[in-house]
Amino acid sequence: METKKAAAKASAAVSHSTPLIRSVPLIRSVLALAITAATLGGLAACSAEQGDGAQKDSVQETDTVSGADSNLLAEDFVLEGFDKGDVPASVQVNNGTAALVDDGAGGKALQVKLKLAEHNNAGLVIKPTEAWDWSEFSDFNLAFDVSNDGEESVQIDVTMADKNGDFYTRGLVVPADGVARTYYAKLHGHDQEDPKAAAQNEFNFASGLRSNPLTWQSDDIMLHSFWGKKLLDLSGITQISFGSDGSLSDRQYTIDNLRLRANPEMDKNFLSGLLDQYGQNAKVDYVGKIHSDEQLQQVVEAELAGLSGEPNADRSMFSGWKNGPKLEATGYFRTEKVNGKWALVDPEGYLYFSTGIDIIRLSNSSTITGYDYDQALIPKRSAEDVIAEDDQPLNRVDEKAWATRELISQTRSDMFEWLPGYDDPLGNHYGYRRETQSGPLKHGETFSFYSANLERRYGETYPESYLDTWQKVTIDRMLDWGFTSLGNWAADSYYKEERIPFVAFADIIGEFSTLSSGFDFWHPVPDPYDPRFYARAVVAAESVSEQINASPWCMGIFFDNEQSFGRLETNELHYGIVINALSRDAADTPAKVAFSKVLKEKYGNIDALNKAWNKQVASWEAFDKGMDSSVSTDAQLEDYATLLFEYGNQYFGTINKAMKSVLPNHLYLGSRLPSWGMPPEIVKAAGKNVDIISYNLYEEGLVPSKWVFLAEIDKPSLIGEFSFGSDDQGHFHPGIVISADQKDRGRMFKNYMHSFIDNPWFVGVHMFQYMDSPITGRAYDGENYANGFVSVADVPYVEMVKAAKEVHEGLYERRFGDAQSED
Repeated sequence: METKKAAAKASAAVSHSTPLIRSVPLIRSVLALAITAATLGGLAACSAEQGDGAQKDSVQETDTVSGADSNLLAEDFVLEGFDKGDVPASVQVNNGTAALVDDGAGGKALQVKLKLAEHNNAGLVIKPTEAWDWSEFSDFNLAFDVSNDGEESVQIDVTMADKNGDFYTRGLVVPADGVARTYYAKLHGHDQEDPKAAAQNEFNFASGLRSNPLTWQSDDIMLHSFWGKKLLDLSGITQISFGSDGSLSDRQYTIDNLRLRANPEMDKNFLSGLLDQYGQNAKVDYVGKIHSDEQLQQVVEAELAGLSGEPNADRSMFSGWKNGPKLEATGYFRTEKVNGKWALVDPEGYLYFSTGIDIIRLSNSSTITGYDYDQALIPKRSAEDVIAEDDQPLNRVDEKAWATRELISQTRSDMFEWLPGYDDPLGNHYGYRRETQSGPLKHGETFSFYSANLERRYGETYPESYLDTWQKVTIDRMLDWGFTSLGNWAADSYYKEERIPFVAFADIIGEFSTLSSGFDFWHPVPDPYDPRFYARAVVAAESVSEQINASPWCMGIFFDNEQSFGRLETNELHYGIVINALSRDAADTPAKVAFSKVLKEKYGNIDALNKAWNKQVASWEAFDKGMDSSVSTDAQLEDYATLLFEYGNQYFGTINKAMKSVLPNHLYLGSRLPSWGMPPEIVKAAGKNVDIISYNLYEEGLVPSKWVFLAEIDKPSLIGEFSFGSDDQGHFHPGIVISADQKDRGRMFKNYMHSFIDNPWFVGVHMFQYMDSPITGRAYDGENYANGFVSVADVPYVEMVKAAKEVHEGLYERRFGDAQSED
């Protein structure tokens, strides 16, 4: 490593890098772009552009390939080597410090120390005096060397921004072992006969993956793709930020030798032959990889022999704290504040804290194969459907459609070393997606390697008997590992087991008005003032009621998931719902009618509103027809805050009314607010209407500075999603929060769980997810994260199991140890 660094630094003498100066102060953070991206918590799909299912291997043309086609770098082009004696003026550290240290090769490196324990975000920004112009180069990457002498791994989200305001964020993790490694991010694709098509493939547009496999082999580490515009304008790169956020302790790293370098020769088959017959990475070997059915059987037998299937000794029938105080028993789960801490109380009256794992079902286990069928033979979705497409089971196509099977994407088809025929013994694990949110095709055939592996593991003595065995083994595992419940999106067949509590879920879908928030990630938000929304909420509640059958084992019910209620980066995104509603005609926008009523009651005449908002609306009639709702004054912002709260109050209140009309004895768990979409007005409205506020938080844990509002809201809360992933088991993408390896995953899992178990407002924490996403991406949106408790072969990750047992062994004493036990 030292030799490589020394050689690269020597080339700085002949390079002509642009001079650098200190960046100007930023209002919110010098890492604004990086932190904006880092809060998306699961939104990497915004960079996985969707192909056109009507064309074969279609290529998106929304981005252009920057750079010349034949100007290759003959030698490394050093941007900053840190050898000039002082910290460069271009360097700024937000919530931390930077100092020069010896690099071990006769030069200097930059040591960055981040104060993350007291701040939600921190990081390094390097900004040139003038934007870097790299458009003369082609087929190259940005590389840098990083080591970590700290006690914990550190994640760095690298965000590059261009002169057009576009950005692209990628992530890496630096192990806490003091070893310097080279990390790189490709900036321009490999040259081939068709450079544009090559770049599109390489930068994920045709593969459908959140992050692609390597295009060359080396000891260097490629950054994982997160989000943003992948093909930036290389004629004007304005800054590179190295951000970290959501950490529970201070971190540090040493960075050196920031440089551009030529890409090695491309592996033209980098997207071919990716998966073996078990859905594992066919190109790499690793500890725990399955190589034969016989080996898989041995693994199964060894696990089952050590699986007790019994809950911890201190647990009640419903996994509550049997050794704790006995409170009022209602026969259903409820909430109560005990000794200043919010708590769930189980149906027998015992204190209860919900821990669980999401996605114990096959719906998200399938991947797009590249084939499709005659659409006339595919059943269409109906406005009366109650199950969203990504919640559907495998949905094998009817036999009469088989003859119309057609190859649509050669790129996708080539990813698999093996796929069975429909008549083969494992052909029953094919499925179909009628629509996708993003990915290589708008619709198409799917295959579930996970489901096929279940049949390999457990055999089939009667149709789909392996699923019954899987269900029993899974609950045995959950109890053995100490979990007290199932997380969201468990298959409804689990609801009948009566061995472990569960949560239920319903999407409110169908025909009703919608509004745009300006960032409609999954879809536009409902207009809850539309009477049809209440009607569809009742239908959703009735559907859930049929599934749970008034079971006391149901801890509560989520309705909807990660709605795009607003983002806090700008006023326009924060109040996007209000801005959109006010710009529309009240004649076909129920929310506009409701908002107009609030404003008319406040201002009386239109002149008063015009004065407060600095507008020139002719009359209330003109206002109702649609008006310029752009933000002009502080008074307008205050009104928008009121209206956004009113929207949230109507949304959550409508669902609560619908649910309680059908399921009066069960808890309403909210809509799982994503950390990127939880405006304070919405959180406040949720607190007024739900029984438990739910959040999805992809960080290292609860950072107190970000959650001070909990005391003001004073409502029981629950984490619906979090995860940690690692790429040491053959995956191309570890996920949003990256661990160095499986052992590091276990450490981070324990720290995350403890941060919420110790918080007085949280009553539960659920991890996402049970099984890894398919390496080639789940069918609905291409997510290919290695964030499961079990592999695609349904083999548990040992370090995660160990960590779960350690957390749960002392769960209730840690949470409620100050509660007095009754004799």
